[in-house]
Amino acid sequence: MKTQKLLRKLALRPAMLAPLALLAATVPAAAHADAPARDRLNLSATASVEVPHDVLGVVFSVSKDGSEAGAVQLALKQALDAALAEARKIAKPGQVDVQTGNFSLYPRYAPKGGINGWQGSAELTVEGKDVAAIAQLTGRISSMTIARVGYSLSKAQREKVEADVVAQAIASYKARAADYAKQFGYAGYQIGEVSVNSDAGGAPPMQAAPMRYKAMAAAAEMALPMEAGNATVSVTVNGAVVMTR
Repeated sequence: MKTQKLLRKLALRPAMLAPLALLAATVPAAAHADAPARDRLNLSATASVEVPHDVLGVVFSVSKDGSEAGAVQLALKQALDAALAEARKIAKPGQVDVQTGNFSLYPRYAPKGGINGWQGSAELTVEGKDVAAIAQLTGRISSMTIARVGYSLSKAQREKVEADVVAQAIASYKARAADYAKQFGYAGYQIGEVSVNSDAGGAPPMQAAPMRYKAMAAAAEMALPMEAGNATVSVTVNGAVVMTR
């Protein structure tokens, strides 16, 4: 019996030693894999280009008040319908989009309480790439005034230049990585984890129209003076490289 127990113990030893041998074999490999972390370099590079805004947006608005809610609502509808009739003349998919906006009607309260009237407002938004047509439209809409004006960059225009900006940012990133590696005494580098982020500057908020623009809108065929300005399309590359000997 003692001999059999001893044999069984000896038979178990190779099985017990196998996991230890496997662990010992993996330690050098893991240490080798972590070694380049000592030579890691974090950096970023940005490229940008100025692009003219190509979308004009104009928000028209009208306010009405009166003693009867129905009369105020009707007056708002008539003003909006008249403006829509003019705007639809130049509406064109992809070039000029027309959309009604906020339409509100609410009571006006007397100082001592109780409703003593009604007031309301309505909005119409015209936006598109045909800047000349929209500018001319502002002089033909007399039932509403210009509340806000703004320019933005279309998706097509942004994508048109974004590919070139991405290429510039990546080239700059690689040039900086090579230069830094050389200055630190390394022969080269390997690209590690990298992220590429683009920013078209976002659409600027619609600005309130100056009073002189509102007065001009009442003059027949008087176009609103416009200056588009530029948007900045920028791309930033962030990441890490491993410098190599």
